Amino acid sequence: MQFATINPASGELLRSYPFLSADRVDAALTRARDAQLAWSRVPVPERARAVAEVARLLRDRHRRLAETVTMEMGKPIGEALFEVEKCASGCEYYSRNGAGFLRDQVVETESHKSYVTFQPLGLVLAIMPWNFPLWQVIRAAVPALIAGNGVLLKHAPNVPCCALELKDLFAAAGLPEGLFTNLFVDVGMAGDLVRDSRVQGVTLTGSTRAGRQVAAIAGSQIKTCVLELGGSDPYLVLEDADLPRTVEACVIGRLLNAGQSCIAAKRMIVHEAVADEFTEALVARMGAVRVGEPMAEMTDVGPLAREDLRDHLAGQVARSIEAGAACPLGGKVPDVPGWYYPATVLTGVAPGMPAYEEEMFGPVACIIRAGSEEEAVRIANDTDYGLGAAVFTRDLERGERIARTGIEAGLCFVNDFVKSDPRLPFGGVKSSGVGRELTHFGIQEFVNVKTVQVEA
Repeated sequence: MQFATINPASGELLRSYPFLSADRVDAALTRARDAQLAWSRVPVPERARAVAEVARLLRDRHRRLAETVTMEMGKPIGEALFEVEKCASGCEYYSRNGAGFLRDQVVETESHKSYVTFQPLGLVLAIMPWNFPLWQVIRAAVPALIAGNGVLLKHAPNVPCCALELKDLFAAAGLPEGLFTNLFVDVGMAGDLVRDSRVQGVTLTGSTRAGRQVAAIAGSQIKTCVLELGGSDPYLVLEDADLPRTVEACVIGRLLNAGQSCIAAKRMIVHEAVADEFTEALVARMGAVRVGEPMAEMTDVGPLAREDLRDHLAGQVARSIEAGAACPLGGKVPDVPGWYYPATVLTGVAPGMPAYEEEMFGPVACIIRAGSEEEAVRIANDTDYGLGAAVFTRDLERGERIARTGIEAGLCFVNDFVKSDPRLPFGGVKSSGVGRELTHFGIQEFVNVKTVQVEA
């Protein structure tokens, strides 16, 4: 196995990169640790200025970066362009606010002086996924860097060019050589990196299975670990929902990035009073989306990122239909080059089916009927996951009550699809992960929260 760029729209191998040897990895860690020690002595405002330069370069290289994303993992070019812009905005957010998030907090005690200071931990290993190959790295790496840490990137094997573009981006912004290090290593060596004494923290975005493995190793080494894992987000459609607005939000939430998102709208839990009307409208709207060549500006849904992912999704759909689900739209692998899968709707979804029990990572909307608000909330929480959720109702107080206290998730939206925002914390509960990314919560995950007390 190696790092390889395979065009998901054609299946063509474009580039490949061998794994690094153990000696080269060891030398890279030594350089990274030396760079981090020097960086930790750089004042926070200077670190922030370097991140602002990253934002400028992101916009300067906007098109090239977006085309690299589309080439490697099939994201429609319009969405890829948006991802690059979101990365730039995230950098600007932390360049403006990072110093404030890390400012000493004075505490009044009986002592002459008492305060809390936030000091860097050292090197942070970032094990990152392919579905948002720039944004996931930026949102993890930038706060860690502003806090004075160094970052070791172990990216997904199918997006090596994105990894190289990111390395070049941070170098061009003037960060010390080795401070942001890209490592083409296999899964086994990633475990060795977690164990390495030079690595003091780990952040992983990926599957729950991978999260458990990394958490076990990090826990055995007593190392800080942030995990952003899978999700099976419920979207509750209550009987008083504005259906046209709700359907549009559900389609966007389900089909963004061809449905390959941990916070995608995976389970539509619909009150039976509006279930027929909602289903008819959802099928019509999803049936109208344009599936095709991801470099085409008008494409809504591109191919899935890898052949095995497409085949796994197709198997989940087939087994759900065998178990009794109906499929009024899609559900068949098209006979075309590339790893395409059509926009699909499953109805009659019930416990025991993959569509009910498992995360569906692709453009498949699963509709589950509920007879009441209470039943809808129960179904929403009947999952091992707890990342995002949405509630659709004209009664804002009702929606907020359900979002605040009813649903077990890290992010709950009312009358909108779930999305990330640097100004708000991002993360889940249960098997969806531990820790938080973004805002001040994210930047303080990889710091030593140190108490200093001075007596006169």
